[in-house]
Amino acid sequence: MSAITDADRELKAKHRAMWASGNYPEMVETFLLPLGPRLVQACNIGAGVSVLDVAAGTGNASIPAAQRGAYVTATDLTPELLQAGAKLADAAGTELTWTTADAEHLPFQDESFDIVMSSIGVMFAPHHQQAADELARVCRPGGTIGLLSWTPDGMLGGLFRLMGQFAPPPPAGASPPPLWGSETHLQGLMGDRVEWRSMERQVLDITAFQRPRDYGEFFKARYGPTIGIRANAERNGRADEFDAALDAFCEEWNTGTETKARFAMEYLLAVGTRV
Repeated sequence: MSAITDADRELKAKHRAMWASGNYPEMVETFLLPLGPRLVQACNIGAGVSVLDVAAGTGNASIPAAQRGAYVTATDLTPELLQAGAKLADAAGTELTWTTADAEHLPFQDESFDIVMSSIGVMFAPHHQQAADELARVCRPGGTIGLLSWTPDGMLGGLFRLMGQFAPPPPAGASPPPLWGSETHLQGLMGDRVEWRSMERQVLDITAFQRPRDYGEFFKARYGPTIGIRANAERNGRADEFDAALDAFCEEWNTGTETKARFAMEYLLAVGTRV
């Protein structure tokens, strides 16, 4: 495991605060719930296996994995998300371990888990290669690595490109999160350490919003990255410009009507064997 620098601690503290802002648990409950079970199914998780869910958030994949009888450790940089997940697990009568951890510095021994997975989580670690190295390090040879990530050319990739126009400069060495949803990028990160069994682009269909612009308003009120970037736009006198750009984005990506919005959020579901 690489050493943690003061600059890295400062960056991760900012990330932790960003994800604790807004109401990410409500976002999960509103339209992200199907993703976790899809990843669990693709990884063929069953009873008795040891599973690490990296950047697990509120346990959208961790809890379904534990309900299949796996021994699950759910990790995330943000304790508030894990606390919300623990309440959900308790309500469902599901047992698993919740551990605050940085995806780029996982506190586990080499080859500790049968299955290492992440559902729209590890992709937000700023240093992609470092995070990928950690995923590979803690997975046993012959074990499974399963990742579900938004694609760069899908709706969320477009959203992050839009928000990037209003964001402060990224930290040194950071890469855009949706690159994890690129087959080529993912293969480059893992190299010959993972033999990919499947890489499939799928779509999460969103029908939770009445009007197209309601999608953007929902993100501005609840999604940490959007909240932080809009605040930066406001500090620079560009809040109205940000709002107008987000409204136009929602209209552009709406495949429904003006009174019944519909969005297709593309992701890459990749499952491989640790060599």
